[in-house]
Amino acid sequence: MRSMSRRFTLPVALVSVLALASCGGGDPLSTSEPDGSQPSQTIVVGSQDYYSNEIIAEAYAQALEAEGYTVDRQFRIGQREAYLPEIESGAIDLFPEYTGPLLQYWSPEPEERLSDEVYEALEGVVPDGLRVLDQSEATDQDSYTVTRAFADEWDLEQVSDLANVDTPLTLGANSEAESRPNGPQGLKDVYGVDAAFTPIEDGGGPLTVKALNDGDIQLAIIYTADPTIQENDLVSLEDDKGLFLASHVVPLASDDVDDAAASVINEVSDAMSAEDLVSLNARSVQEQLPAADIARDWLADEGLVD
Repeated sequence: MRSMSRRFTLPVALVSVLALASCGGGDPLSTSEPDGSQPSQTIVVGSQDYYSNEIIAEAYAQALEAEGYTVDRQFRIGQREAYLPEIESGAIDLFPEYTGPLLQYWSPEPEERLSDEVYEALEGVVPDGLRVLDQSEATDQDSYTVTRAFADEWDLEQVSDLANVDTPLTLGANSEAESRPNGPQGLKDVYGVDAAFTPIEDGGGPLTVKALNDGDIQLAIIYTADPTIQENDLVSLEDDKGLFLASHVVPLASDDVDDAAASVINEVSDAMSAEDLVSLNARSVQEQLPAADIARDWLADEGLVD
């Protein structure tokens, strides 16, 4: 009778535990209390259809996953006109963006040009339900670029230093740059620097780099995050008077991204330097590695993931 009694009372007790657990939502057989340490939020991370942007988005995603977040990747969506409506609708929670172009999207003719001014203006025009997190030092924007030898010869760090060069300067870029604000007239008006112009129709590509290295031109307009800069040991001069609109990497986030997740992303932004972004892009172009592998290696090197 004693053994039979146990066979019947144990299931009754178990049923009671299960009934109580159904109210509390915990594991009925667990001996530990739920501590809420694992985030329950799923964060949708998007990216442009651009390898550099996808690498940054992967860094965001993996950093969040390392902290227990579930991430839904929606990568290579397209350009701003395609993905911003998805962000504004709440379908995407987090997206790597660029301060200047994003400001221009919501404020087409901004007066602000320099980094901190552009970021502050951007904070003021972001629609309700969205916010920008901390901007990174990393940039992806047009720049006046010179060879290392030319920079060393004339002690060049900023565009304003070109005023000290006493040999003729020639700027090489796509033909439309000749009449744009950042062409020779812009150099003259903003920096007081005279430069001739040579059209080179490859958007800062190998023909432009060859002209620089051969000394046919002394200045070229090349994106600051272009792998060409690292590969050829070129120098992007700091645009200290803001002739080019500042374009720093900045996370665009919905208000649904909690403060803990935002802190994780801000750590990624703080760790990513301008040189880092060039190196990451170089690995994509030269080694043909997937964005996930490139981001994982960088995060580990920076101590942001194990």
